Amino acid sequence: MQQINLDAILAEVGEFGKYQKLVLWFILLPGVFPCGFHAYNQLFMAANPKHWCRIPELDHVNQEIVKNISIPFIEKDGILTYSECTMYDKNYTNISEDLYDEVTDSSKAKTIACKNGWIYDHTHYKNSVVMEWNLICDKDFSTTLALVLFGVGGLVGNYIFGYIQDGIGRKPAFFIYLLIQSIFGIATAFANNFFMWIVFRIGVGFTVPAILGTPCVLAIELVGPRFRTTVTIMINIAYSLSLITVSVVVWAVRDWRQLAIITTLPFLALFGFYWLFPESPRWLLSQGRFKEATDILNRIARVNRKKQISLDTFTNLKTSTEEENSKTQNQKTYGAYDLLRNPNLRLKTIIITFIWFTNTSVYVGLSYYAPILGGDEFFNFFLAGAVELPTYLFLWPSMEKWGRRWILCVSMVIGGSACLATFLVKHDPVVTLVLYCVGKMGISSSFVVLPLMASELYPTVVRGLGMSISSVMGMLGPVFIPLVNYLGSDTLTLPLIIMGALLVAGGTCSLLLPETLNQNLPQTLEDGEKTGLDCFACCTHPRSNKKIAVVHESGDF
Repeated sequence: MQQINLDAILAEVGEFGKYQKLVLWFILLPGVFPCGFHAYNQLFMAANPKHWCRIPELDHVNQEIVKNISIPFIEKDGILTYSECTMYDKNYTNISEDLYDEVTDSSKAKTIACKNGWIYDHTHYKNSVVMEWNLICDKDFSTTLALVLFGVGGLVGNYIFGYIQDGIGRKPAFFIYLLIQSIFGIATAFANNFFMWIVFRIGVGFTVPAILGTPCVLAIELVGPRFRTTVTIMINIAYSLSLITVSVVVWAVRDWRQLAIITTLPFLALFGFYWLFPESPRWLLSQGRFKEATDILNRIARVNRKKQISLDTFTNLKTSTEEENSKTQNQKTYGAYDLLRNPNLRLKTIIITFIWFTNTSVYVGLSYYAPILGGDEFFNFFLAGAVELPTYLFLWPSMEKWGRRWILCVSMVIGGSACLATFLVKHDPVVTLVLYCVGKMGISSSFVVLPLMASELYPTVVRGLGMSISSVMGMLGPVFIPLVNYLGSDTLTLPLIIMGALLVAGGTCSLLLPETLNQNLPQTLEDGEKTGLDCFACCTHPRSNKKIAVVHESGDF
């Protein structure tokens, strides 16, 4: 097949030589690095600081005293705190000089909704969308709605740009995403009302998943089979560093308009890579553009100091591809129905899709939840990115020793159990933060293992389709999870409990799947049907298969 021929040529020109390393380190990883900026800056642009009713008659009085006089206490998550949306209904014009008496009298007064606006605590934020347009109290769902629509934009965009990427190529698709995201990112800073701000944020969200996906795909397509997991983990490390950097940027920039511009500048800088950004030789071959594919492969060979591809080699590749295309013209075209037609593959598809949904939901959910977890929101978000890094150092050797299924299961169950345990210590912010970090480490590990395992479970003839359907269903998570986090406004640990339950359920389901380490990749639907669920072999150590396929595929390119 075409893929096998290209992998054989990559072995000649260099599977992971100087060329691939230069492209990875100086183009693709920098291309991934800012992707977390627009994915999570909205959390801080729409930050909801502490606030209380404004009493114009008492503007000249210390606000701590004003709160004691005018703001009632309410119970929130088991703790008494000042109400943010109500005040005592009384005459504040002639305030008594005896403030103790005023507090006593206030406690007997009727409470009403704020009628003169609010005063915001500017300790952590100079200005936010919430503060500028008063998106609080009866409008507090507005920011959650904005995140939901942001996720919907990503879901639709991921589906559309998948076709664009396969239709016009990786390079032009990436710069189309980049242009759209940069325009809407800058426009966000100039929104003059909440409606326009949401429109611009949907425009940004439209390209957020897609702009991350292209460097990942290109990195995998430029290297040989043995190095695909390596570059995948490096991409994930770059993304984690992006989250860490976001925490530093939002800590330094406390105005939402400035934040919108500053977090867009790195994307503008990526346009400087246009002339250096390579096209995928695999995609060029799939389009029959053999001359361009040969030029890139010879460039790889030249930089890697390998032998150039001879004309005979290219002619053989071209002939082989044309013969393959001729043979497959009359072959069956597979669709989504084929994933569900046979019982074993149907169950695998359902389980993989469910686990993908839980992984995406919890990963995004925990990242979204960090700023509202309690304590310093900037430090919390920093930890949310930093705790991912140690997991990658041990992930690859662990997968090789214990297999995909066990690592996936253990990562999800430990992460989910940590989230569930927050219910037991919900009034201890330090322990809650530690458990949150354990949960983030667990979901970060499983988020790397799952796509690899899924690609090894889906048969070749429907692998791309299966991966696409599962990942698109997973994108429902960013749509659903802001609603879950909204519940945390009254009960801090409730979203963590829901996400923990999802993780444990997904981890348990992963044990139903067969182990894929050291196993031949299924090629046909019949191959996929031969290997059923493996729920009664949970304690079996992965065994080597002597008939391992020469080419290790992680997808069809």
